Amino acid sequence: MAKKNKSKVTKTKGVLFGLIALAIFTATAGQVDLNQFDPNNLESIAHIFKFNPEKPLNYASLEVLPEYDGKHAVVELNQNVPEFTLNDLSTEKGYWQTFTDLDALNRVGQANALLHKDFMPKDDRESISNVYPTGWKQKKMKSGNMIYNRSHLIGHQFTGENANWKNLMTGTEYFNQVEMKNIEQQVAVHLRSTDHYVRYRVTPYFKGQELTARGVQMEVQCVEDEDVTFNVFLYNVQDGYSIDYATGQVSEEK
Repeated sequence: MAKKNKSKVTKTKGVLFGLIALAIFTATAGQVDLNQFDPNNLESIAHIFKFNPEKPLNYASLEVLPEYDGKHAVVELNQNVPEFTLNDLSTEKGYWQTFTDLDALNRVGQANALLHKDFMPKDDRESISNVYPTGWKQKKMKSGNMIYNRSHLIGHQFTGENANWKNLMTGTEYFNQVEMKNIEQQVAVHLRSTDHYVRYRVTPYFKGQELTARGVQMEVQCVEDEDVTFNVFLYNVQDGYSIDYATGQVSEEK
């Protein structure tokens, strides 16, 4: 009799948690990984709602991109579909990279590359402290960290670039070490785990004659598969601080 009651309880419990899972899926409009839901741990429900990311905003192109709204530091462009041509994706010449010459204001321009694991350096990065990109008005934050990093357009881990003025821009700590690093790490993992090529394009966005970029457009496309694909804009921002993009001057928000 005890075994029968236990079976009944287990079945009822299964139905109950099935309904809870359905409610979670419905409440999040399907934008949730139910594998995170542990039927034996109700705290996993809170974990899902806390860490399930909001779907990024989407814009047609850089030209219609609004100013940072204080919330969405990363937005999609063109439905997150890169705009590479077939010629852009050609692997005929193997891996390569190119940089745009600095403009009349010494600002960096678009950087392009066809990445491959054989292109990735084995040596540690050298010092880049002798490079002072436009808008470099350094400021120490309340955390004790400096607000600005010398941000690589094409990261050292991909091609071994060091103190290349055409490849370094003024970027906030958050922009460089969180936003860009998140995408770069996904690309790096894919490169190291396959023999595939990845087309990579980073386009800094300067408004008018401003010396500090508002952010960058990052386009990433795996050539042989679709495992890593991005067309996103990363805003060059730091929570709690305002940036005068014309000069790079930083002030703490009240």
